Amino acid sequence: MSYVLRTLTKKQEVDSVIRDTIDKVLVLRFGRASDTVCLLLDDFLAKSVREVSKFASVKLVDIDSEDIQVYVKYFDITLIPSTIFFFNAHHMKMDSGTADHTKWVGAFQQKQDFIDVVEAVFRGAMKGKLIVNCPLPPERIPKYQLLYKDV
Repeated sequence: MSYVLRTLTKKQEVDSVIRDTIDKVLVLRFGRASDTVCLLLDDFLAKSVREVSKFASVKLVDIDSEDIQVYVKYFDITLIPSTIFFFNAHHMKMDSGTADHTKWVGAFQQKQDFIDVVEAVFRGAMKGKLIVNCPLPPERIPKYQLLYKDV
């Protein structure tokens, strides 16, 4: 758990932070405070907060909270940590070469990777785009296998 970053545990908190973050990228990390990969990502996020503070705001969302399950289902968060980006209350998507463009699944390999991704989302959002290309090389993007039920 990061003490530098605010943790959201209620749906109303998530709603208001999405609605009230204007002209900045909102980064929501969905995960658990006890998960080691989440802790690694939280460390990168906490170290990067100062560098991205002019164009981004970073919050943590506890997926074990009952109130948050609406968002967990809506964004289909089955793998943690999952990082979702918003700009002016619009969900920003990223084409990172994976099957899911709606979120970043897994941890970033370096602090600079996170900064580059947030900057790419911000630049794309300022141009009016809702989906941006990932600035990272393919070898630094986490790979995972999607399993579809009843297909």
